Amino acid sequence: MHSSGWILIPVAAISTSAYATTYLTVEQAQAAIFPGSTLTKAFVTLSAEQKSAIEKKSGVNVRKTEVQVWRTGDGGNFIVDEVVGKHEFFTIAVGLNFDGSVKQIEIMDYHESYGYEVRNETWRKQFTGKSSVAPLKLGDDIKNIGGATLSCRHVTDAVKRLLTTYDVALKSS
Repeated sequence: MHSSGWILIPVAAISTSAYATTYLTVEQAQAAIFPGSTLTKAFVTLSAEQKSAIEKKSGVNVRKTEVQVWRTGDGGNFIVDEVVGKHEFFTIAVGLNFDGSVKQIEIMDYHESYGYEVRNETWRKQFTGKSSVAPLKLGDDIKNIGGATLSCRHVTDAVKRLLTTYDVALKSS
């Protein structure tokens, strides 16, 4: 005990993952993006050449070579991907129309105490109809959210990479 009468007790560091929130399971996200559709698992492993082509065309690094994709009967694709926020990864789902354009994106879970505004439907709708030929650049065709800049940038980059992945590896398979 100190002469002031205060006792100093060490406090453990608080992890940002204490803010983890799961909004949608894979099945719930599939139903939200492709209501009434039957989806078939069709995971794809990218070759070294495909990975390189995706990175070169999109300007975004490919962290994982396995693409978690499900297909609808009418040619749609449902892709689950991990995106980094500021410190933690979070999970998104991207639905692509038969022509490879974005149908809808959903934030499935989020693990940080800030930046979660990317879950805002109005912000996510900016991606609807975008294809791999769109700039998909934060501050250009995609608006930023103050206080969520890193999450906005990383979701935008992920969508750009996944649209390019569709062109390079999913369109013809």
